[in-house]
Parts: sequence; C-alpha cells; structure tokens
Amino acid sequence: MSLIINHNLMAMTAARNLSSAYGNLSTSVNRLSSGLRITTAADDAAGLAIRELMRADIASLNQGVRNANDAISMIQTADGALQVIDEKLIRMKELAEQAATGTYTSDQRLIIDSEYQQMASEITRIANATDFNGIYLLNGNLSASGGVSTWATGHSGTGLQSTGPLKVHFGTANDSAEDYYYIAIGNSTASSLGVGNSAAATSDGYSISTQANAQKALDALNNAITSKDNIRANLGALQNRLENTITNLTVQAENLQAAESRISDVDVATEMTNFVRNQILTQSAVAMLSQANTLPQMALQLMQG
Repeated sequence: MSLIINHNLMAMTAARNLSSAYGNLSTSVNRLSSGLRITTAADDAAGLAIRELMRADIASLNQGVRNANDAISMIQTADGALQVIDEKLIRMKELAEQAATGTYTSDQRLIIDSEYQQMASEITRIANATDFNGIYLLNGNLSASGGVSTWATGHSGTGLQSTGPLKVHFGTANDSAEDYYYIAIGNSTASSLGVGNSAAATSDGYSISTQANAQKALDALNNAITSKDNIRANLGALQNRLENTITNLTVQAENLQAAESRISDVDVATEMTNFVRNQILTQSAVAMLSQANTLPQMALQLMQG
C-alpha cells in the first residue's frame, strides 16, 4: 500500500468500523435500558406489528375480566335484593296461613291483610328501587320472554340506553359465540309475582281478607316463591358461568402476555454479551483511529529527511 497524504484510507476504515461498532453499542444500550428487543419499527417491523396486536388483545382481555367482575357484582346486588323479597314472601305466606284458619274474625283478618298488603308494597318498592350503576335490575327492564337462546333477540343496544337483557362483553372481538352473552332478570314486583292488591283482582294472591281468599293465597304464594327462586337460580348459574369465564380470560391473557414477551422483550444475558463485545470493538476502533491519524506524519519525515 502506497504512502500518501491526500487520503488517509486507514483512518477512513477505522472511522467506518468505529461508526458501526458505536451504532451497535447504542442499540445494545437502548435494549438493555428499556428491556425491549423491539423499540422501533426498524428493529423488527413484522415483530412490532405482531406485538402491537397482541398488546391490544391483552388490554382488551384484561378489561373483559373487569367487565365480567362488574357483571358478577350486579348479579350479587340483584340476588341480595331477591333475598329480602324472599323474606317478605315467607312472611306473607305466614300471614295467609294465619288468616286461613277459622279462629279469627273478619276484623282480625282485615288487620292481617293490612300487613299482607304492606309486605306486597315493600316487595314492589324493592324491585323498583334496586339498581346497579343506574341500571334497574328487578323491575322488568332486563327481563326476557323466552329462554337463554332467545335473549339476544330481546336486547337492543342501538340507542343511547340499551334495552332488554343486559349484554356482558368480555372478548376481544364481536363474535356471539366467543365474546359476549346476555343476562336476563325477571320482573320481581308484587304484581308480576301475583300477590298483593297491585296484582289482578282475580289473582289468588290478591288478598287474604277472607278465609277463602287466604286459603287460595297459599297456593299463589307458593307459585310466587317458586318464580322468585327460578330468578335467583338463574342468576346463580350466570354468576358461576361468569366466574369460569374470568378464569379462562385470565389464563388466555397470561399466555398471550408470555407470547408477546418472547417477541418483544430482550434476552438480557445475550444482549449483555453483545454490549461487552460492541464496547470492546468501539474502544479498539477509537484506538486504531488515533493511530491511523498519525500515519501521514511518516510522509512528512521522509520529506524532512
């Protein structure tokens, strides 16, 4: 290689190697300080796209878990109110049993019926007042006429306020088989249960003011208790289903997070090895660049000699 002074080719080579090593060192520092293998799209464009989709799904699944937990809280609110209604119906049956016997006068039965009607009014008040986050649960707003398979047809979310059975959404998309299902809660007012003077006058549970009416009310109250129990049993089944859904969503989010980590997170041990290698190469390139910059002085010594 000729000794020249216009171009220091060895210095240029050393500078190029220094730039490359320093760039790799900067990448290693970035990865080790952030904990991510992919910090920009330039690192891995396809990996970045996959990672962001996974992150979106993970965030959606975690919110789906919160949605399902909120639905469980709502069901527990409804079930607690129905438990109080249960106590009122039991008291009403006790009063009907009392009025059905012949040892009471008509005036005394009217007094018994007065408490009976107050219990019915309290059932209606509880049903109309029980709400979760402003959503009334027992007044029939969330009721459905058919079984579970028909609840979707009774729901409408097109307006600012949804109507019909409540739709619990927990999945990452909008597939009816995978991402949501419905919660229907029957009407639990006294009139819907067929007891008290808010029910139809022809209803067996309308009054216990006479012995005959009290005897008919016993059967009506049995039917009311059964209707209420059906609502509670359905809510219990839905709560168990939601708890299983939460378990599945949690496992799904965990596995998806693990997959996202394998794509996105840096292997610290491997990257630390690269960091040390690039650090040594950078230091070597700096030393060689310094040496290369002194080589043109050899030509000056020849001219002076």
